[in-house]
Amino acid sequence: MRADARKNRDHLLAVAGDALAEQGVDVSLRDIARRADVGLATLLRHFPTREALLEALLRTSFDELTARAAELETSSSPADALVSWLRDCVAWTTEYRGVTVLMAAAIEDTESALHASCVTLRAAGARLLTRAQAAGVARTDIDGADLFALVAALAWLGDQPSLAPRADRLFGVVAGAVLTGAGSSDAEEERGARS
Repeated sequence: MRADARKNRDHLLAVAGDALAEQGVDVSLRDIARRADVGLATLLRHFPTREALLEALLRTSFDELTARAAELETSSSPADALVSWLRDCVAWTTEYRGVTVLMAAAIEDTESALHASCVTLRAAGARLLTRAQAAGVARTDIDGADLFALVAALAWLGDQPSLAPRADRLFGVVAGAVLTGAGSSDAEEERGARS
């Protein structure tokens, strides 16, 4: 890709990121183009569909969360790694209103531009969960799909103005329910947040 085309693409992604943070995933493509001071045709030349734009925008974050899971896997106890990654995922998904709906749909739709990234992200969480289960610190009756659903549910709470004040406390309730009671500092803090 030519340098000027790369610069235009990067500018569109930056503007789209800001628009998504403000208005959610249903933001108008026309609005994004207008904010970027380009025509809609220019936006569509770089990103022919809304999903292509979202995939390009979200892929970096998915990759970072996947890398974070790998880092936690080697640097933290199984319970701490699981709770930290869960918190990171929930925090990220609340940045873009409505992204959890897209992620849940993309997991099931192999034709979705977001499918591969979502599957990779879910697998990263599943590895942390499996590690915690093997260590005896997480329930064994849930799997990676359940964990992915919990991220979506917790992010939805943070997305609702009337429920947002409860989101941190409820995160602690959910984290405490996922963990089985074998101690860890982050896990104890999450259980303490319920009290």
